[in-house]
Amino acid sequence: MLLKTILNRVQRHKSFVYGAVRFAEDESQPALEIEIQARANGQPMCSGCGRRGPGYDRLPERRFEFVPLWGMAVFFLYAPRRVDCCRCGVTVEQVAWAHSKSPMTTTYQWFLAAWAKRLPWQEVAEVFRTSWNSVYRAVTLAVLWGIANRSLDDIEAIGVDEIQWRKGHKYLTLVYQIEQGCKRLLWVELERTENSLRCFFEMLGEQRSAALRFICSDMWQQYLTVIAEKAKQAIHVLDRFHIMVNLNKAIDEIRAEEARRLKAAGHEQVLKHSRWCLLKRPENCTEKERVKLAEILKYNLRTVRAYLHREDFQQFWEYRSPTWADSFLDSWCRRVMRSRLEPLKKQARSLRKHRDLILNWFRAKGTISAGVVEGLNYNAKLTMKKAYGFRTAQGIKMALYHRLGALPEPEFTHKFW
Repeated sequence: MLLKTILNRVQRHKSFVYGAVRFAEDESQPALEIEIQARANGQPMCSGCGRRGPGYDRLPERRFEFVPLWGMAVFFLYAPRRVDCCRCGVTVEQVAWAHSKSPMTTTYQWFLAAWAKRLPWQEVAEVFRTSWNSVYRAVTLAVLWGIANRSLDDIEAIGVDEIQWRKGHKYLTLVYQIEQGCKRLLWVELERTENSLRCFFEMLGEQRSAALRFICSDMWQQYLTVIAEKAKQAIHVLDRFHIMVNLNKAIDEIRAEEARRLKAAGHEQVLKHSRWCLLKRPENCTEKERVKLAEILKYNLRTVRAYLHREDFQQFWEYRSPTWADSFLDSWCRRVMRSRLEPLKKQARSLRKHRDLILNWFRAKGTISAGVVEGLNYNAKLTMKKAYGFRTAQGIKMALYHRLGALPEPEFTHKFW
């Protein structure tokens, strides 16, 4: 089957025909060059307004890179016409296989973008013998097209969180859709400020924001303020994951301080190598950690008392009624406030302050959880690790949207991947 026959089957362009095909071999790699010619009865299309008009003249021949074939680079050769447009004046015509002045065909850019989801961008560039910047431009094309054509209707549950993307407390605010059957990234913005989240709700619009039923977040006050303002009708859940993480941080702080005090006083260092057996749930400990935990629990230590308070709090999640859960929370906080364990008392005060939002976990009947958010955060961190070397926030945003955004793609006559 002739190459032109294949191209007409998989990559046919209206108003253009394929011409001569030649084999070109230079010092770097062999390549196929395929001429493209405009149909004799066709008028060029203005790249400004999209209207057809009479031709003005022709520019020198340009090369447009196409999807590699049999390990060889493929180039379309075409001399663009200029259009004498009644609206835009004299402009270069709009061609069907490439955008603007891009030296790559649109099909090749979507081909690279598809592989960029599976491999690090540098590897994609090396495998297909192109540059990292070409892969970046391809991903940018896919992301911008996907964002412009995605649907934001019927979103009922979202999760809000932040991750660190650079040293020096440089954070990104991430908003996910976390409904059953649709888990995707909706928004990425620099910093974790009120404005970062407010921009998301402005993008979503008042009508869609009013349709939200559930929102899951941590206790970061800037997020709480914006959510209360923009989506006050939604059930805002402070998920158990973030609460237990904060309790674990308090236990770890108490353990570290007490270990230093025992060492300075010359006592037996019973807390040495005990961090993870205290932070893990007992059923998740290894055999060695269980032995170490049993040894520590024999001592009357501040760390042990903090650990027992944490384990006692686990009963909170077993309740089904918000009323009984509220009663237990009051009782637990009173006991902790009498414990003289300052890091744990700080967490008890925080739980009291956010009591209503915490009890929303029961009102939502456990249907929303930050477990999905944490899973998506893990993929976000993995994406940033695979795309290490970015110097700009824009590059990070493109990578995250591309990998986690579940963005739509245009329909093609033929897919090369």
